[in-house]
Amino acid sequence: MKTGLLVLASLVSLIPLISIAQNSQLNQTPSDSAQRISHELRYELLMLPGFGVFDNIDYRVSGSTVTLTGDVLQPALKTEAENAVKHIEGVARAMNEIRILPHDRSDHQLRFALFRAIYQYPGLQKYELGVLKPIRIIVNHRRVRLEGVVLSEPDRELAGVRARSVPGTRSVTNNLQVAEPRQLAAIALPLY
Repeated sequence: MKTGLLVLASLVSLIPLISIAQNSQLNQTPSDSAQRISHELRYELLMLPGFGVFDNIDYRVSGSTVTLTGDVLQPALKTEAENAVKHIEGVARAMNEIRILPHDRSDHQLRFALFRAIYQYPGLQKYELGVLKPIRIIVNHRRVRLEGVVLSEPDRELAGVRARSVPGTRSVTNNLQVAEPRQLAAIALPLY
């Protein structure tokens, strides 16, 4: 049980905005530098205080340029993400293409209904552990997109079915990824 909790708590490190990277500070080649930037960026974004289950932030590292993409509820989170990138050593340029989701009452209600349908369903309750949820729920004009990572294909399918079962959803796009066994072994490593 303890090992399962460790794996689930560590799943956050597989959210699409995350790529498993190793920190190599000596004799860095350009790809080593990009891996180090990616590693630090992952940590900084996960530590943003406003980052929640209804936000999704992705990034690309190309040399010393970082491009942020995704969707967030609060404009402040978009700004905080950009500021976090600018303070990482080796980042010369930060491009912020994060979209701010519209404030819509029906979308807001739908988010919470989706949260309950997914995270409180017995087969998916294991993903509710911890502060950072591995299944991200993005709602824009009642169109739902699931992002993140799960442990198995049946869990991926079940999350999609549960999302489609919520009244008021126009469409559901299931972008959840299934963690590969080698990724599961790697996520047990500490962030640094």
